[in-house]
Amino acid sequence: MKIKHFLLSFLLFPSLSAISQEDHWEAYLAQYEKGVGSTLINMSLRTIAPMKQYPFLLKAGVKLKKCSPDGLFTDAESDVLYSISDKIKTRIDSLEKNMSVGTFTYQCERTDYYYIGDTTHARAVLSAAFRRYLPDYEYIIEIRPDSAWNSYLLFLYPNEETMEYIENSKVVMNLSKAGDDLSKPRQTDHWLYFGTEADREAFVKYALEEKFKVEGKEYREKADLHYQLHLSRTDMVDVGSISAITLKLRRKAKELNGKYDGWETFVIK
Repeated sequence: MKIKHFLLSFLLFPSLSAISQEDHWEAYLAQYEKGVGSTLINMSLRTIAPMKQYPFLLKAGVKLKKCSPDGLFTDAESDVLYSISDKIKTRIDSLEKNMSVGTFTYQCERTDYYYIGDTTHARAVLSAAFRRYLPDYEYIIEIRPDSAWNSYLLFLYPNEETMEYIENSKVVMNLSKAGDDLSKPRQTDHWLYFGTEADREAFVKYALEEKFKVEGKEYREKADLHYQLHLSRTDMVDVGSISAITLKLRRKAKELNGKYDGWETFVIK
């Protein structure tokens, strides 16, 4: 299954009791081949995946009874689904150590993703639990080898465009909370860093062609990337508009061995 279109929207999910407070979880919506899908993912595992002691992927979930027209769950069923996730985790935890990596909801199905080390009793234990505690739900269980953790790294984990959208959504959300009128363009400032002055000047040339204004240049003695660049331009800052801008800046900076370090603006009411 491949993502065909850019991320549609950022979504915050209620906390599940099964989620460790020490982990970093993110949620997002994206467009797939047959429609929109929502993902809740444990981002903290990216730096340690794949974990060789957990070479098997286990997917367990249910077909939704009250899904929305676009195939996602509704508030009317959310409490039940969170309870289902808790029951799934309790049963998996009773078998052996495991890693909970995410949840995917798509086409009226909600599935929890785990990586486990031993599959011996997993299907039987989960099937019995579904039949006993959730007899009215059609359940889904899939267990297969995935030692490379491709389902986590290549499917659940957000791609570059999605990550840009997620991070920008947080800034835009704070603007909205402050009463910002996001329909109005305003000056937006951007910061970038480069290892050499030549790379920075090459980026300046690109930025000027894109109608950015150079607000400042600094040299930072103790930083890894010494050459700072401060740019500004008047733009819309709704999440779709600003994400298209920052993604281009980030990619160009990377092309020139630099780093894009974010943006800021002021509230307009």
